[in-house]
Parts: sequence; structure tokens; C-alpha cells
Amino acid sequence: MDWYNEPTSWSQADDELVVDADGDTDFWRVTVHGFVADDGHFRYEEVEGDFTATVEVAGEYATLYDQAGLMVREDEETWLKCGIELVDGVQQASAVVTREVSDWSVVPLEDDPDSVWFRVERTGPAVEVSFSRDGDSYAMIRQAYLSDADSLHVGPMAAAPQGEGFRSTFEGFVVESE
Repeated sequence: MDWYNEPTSWSQADDELVVDADGDTDFWRVTVHGFVADDGHFRYEEVEGDFTATVEVAGEYATLYDQAGLMVREDEETWLKCGIELVDGVQQASAVVTREVSDWSVVPLEDDPDSVWFRVERTGPAVEVSFSRDGDSYAMIRQAYLSDADSLHVGPMAAAPQGEGFRSTFEGFVVESE
């Protein structure tokens, strides 16, 4: 696996990746806020064709917009990120689809779970994002057109747009080709 914007501090042992997201990092394009940020951390592998990617995510979310989850990326203008994002002190199951400009959808998780599983399924140019509290039963939160590229980069991502950074842990990241 390779890094896009390698963080200052990270470690990997077996199927556990620990990332200390650097502060003032994000993935976002234009919408509402009027800026472009492409300096979040993304550890990826290149995947061809259709696939299902899953990972369990836990984080020490502390500051507005602290985020950790999965990313599927063609380039700086075409990508998806999903995971937990801290908004108004509450963890949100979040999905952002970017095709030149970003959009955003969230589902509040008022009980702030210790960890959440995320799954992205790619079928042709479409992606479907789901989350789970137990790693078995998933609920879809987003379906969107992303890209018809033959291959995409897929893997864990983390960013800390407003804080000094935070720690996130990714376990069991796997990509299964369809």
C-alpha cells in the first residue's frame, strides 16, 4: 500500500493501522465553504473493476470535523470519503461524494460508538456506502455515481480540518474483487 499525504506519525501491525492525523488537513472541494483541500491522509491500494471494501474504524475524535474512514479516489476532483466525522460534538456516519465539487450526507450516532464498520461497494461507475455497528448488519447511507475509470485507489483515510490532530485506528481493512 502507498500513502497520499503520509502523516507525520503512523504505525501498522498485522491488520491494524494507527494514524495520527496531522492538524489542518482535509479533503473537500468548494461547496458551501468555497475552498479546496486535498491534504488529508490516505493509505491506498489500486483496485481494478468492481469491488467491496470494508474496514472497522475507531477514533479519538475531539475537534469539529475530525474524520476517519474509507476513501475511493480517481484523482483530486473525483473521490468518495466515508466514515465517522465529528460534528457538534456528535459522531456522524458520513459520506462525501466529489465530482468537481463535494457534497455531504450524515447520519448522527448519538451514542458515540467505540468503533463503526464501513463498507463501500463499487458496481461499474456506481458506489454504495453502508455502515454497521457490529460488522455484520449494514445500513446503506449513500448510493452515487462516482467514476467509470478502470481502476481506483481504495483505502483508509483520516483528516483533522480544524484541530491539532487526533488518533484513529483501522482494523481488518479488506478489498474483495467482484
